[in-house]
This record gives sequence, structure tokens and C-alpha cells, in this order.
Amino acid sequence: MWAQDASGRGSLVLVAALFSALVLSPTLAIHVYTHREVHGTVGSHVTLSCSFWSSEWISEDVSITWLYQPESGKDTTSIFHFVKGQPYVDEVGTFKNRMEWVGDPHRKDGSIVIHDLDYTDNGTFTCDVKNPPDIVGKSSQVTLYVFEKVPTRYGVVLGSVIGGVLGLVILVVVLAYLIRYCWLRRQATLQRQLSAMEKGKLQRSAKDTSKRGRQPPVLYAMLDHTRSTKAASEKKSKGILSESRKDKK
Repeated sequence: MWAQDASGRGSLVLVAALFSALVLSPTLAIHVYTHREVHGTVGSHVTLSCSFWSSEWISEDVSITWLYQPESGKDTTSIFHFVKGQPYVDEVGTFKNRMEWVGDPHRKDGSIVIHDLDYTDNGTFTCDVKNPPDIVGKSSQVTLYVFEKVPTRYGVVLGSVIGGVLGLVILVVVLAYLIRYCWLRRQATLQRQLSAMEKGKLQRSAKDTSKRGRQPPVLYAMLDHTRSTKAASEKKSKGILSESRKDKK
């Protein structure tokens, strides 16, 4: 009895777990991504990007649908389908001859291009993707604004200003570093030159001192030689005088 109750509760828990994994698990939900808004100019073209993520392999049954709601209207119409590996542009509406398929489902890309833009193209475009059995998910919307000339965004201007200021700060820091590096290098060179000059002076002073220390013995020898020569000459003169006196006698 207890075994049957335990097995029954185990079965209920298993069923609940499977139901939660298959129905309630968010990992089975497909995710679709688009830009919030895009800008274009009259007569040009614009790419409406759409990417998606699916927990399943991209099957042959993958489908991509684009819907359009005009800026001044409430009705939403279908303008494009990708089904069974083939793109189809709806023959109803103003986009039928101006739309191009540039996506690739195997790369999880469902983008389209709209050519020859006009003011009447302003509105909201919705991208919806299904990849059976991964069909649960939320579509994504992008708003198109068509202008005579695309206005510069405040964020772009602000980003440019901030980027310029940061670039200037970096340039000043680099210049300061280079100036300091050159100054330190020059100081080191001058220090080496001064050290070399001091060393040379010391060597020359040592040589002069050694020369001066050797000069006195030479002078003394010269004086001794002079004295001996003078004494010899005096003796010689005295001898000559004595001989001359003897001869006179």
C-alpha cells in the first residue's frame, strides 16, 4: 500500500517536472531582436535588421514574418513571409516592389531592405520568428523615420564631444610624458659629461702633482753640479796663480 502511494507520488512529481520543463521553462522560448528605431532619407534605402536565438536547431519549418503599422494608422498588415526556405513579398501595399530579402535563417538572421523610401513609409515594423518546436516567444519592433535629411542625434554629438575631450587629455598626457622623458635623458647626459670633466680634471691634477714632486731632485742635482764645477774652476785658477808665482821667483 505504502509502496503504491510512494510510486504514485513519484509519478506525479515526474509529470510535474516534465510539464515545467516543456511548458514553463524559459529556455524553450525563442528570442527576437531588432533596433528600437532606424532613420532614412527620401529616395534612399534602409535595412531593417532582425536576429533571433532559438534553443532548437534551425529546422526546415522555420518561418519569419514582417508586419507593418503606419505612423498614422492602427491597422497592422503583413508585408513579408519566409516559409519553407522561400521568401514571399505580399502583393498588397506599397512595399511589394521595394522590398529585398537579405536574411539567412541558418545564421539566425531575418533582415529585409526597403528601397526608395518615402515619407509615407514612416511607421512600426514587427519581426516575428517561429522555429518549430520552438514557437513560444515574443516578436520585436523597430520604428522607421524617413527625413529629407537624417538629423544628427544628440547622443552622437555628445559622444563626439566626449571622445574629442578624452583624445585631447590623452594627447596632453603623452606630450607631458615625452617632455619629462627627454628632460630626464638630457639631465642624465649632462651629469655624465660633468662626471667625465671632473674625472679629467682630477687626472690632470694628479699628473701635475707628480711632475712637481719629481722636479726638486733635478734642481738639486743641477745645483750640486754647478757648485762642483765652480769649485773645480776655483782650484784650477789657484793652481795657475801659484805656478805663475813660482816662475817669477
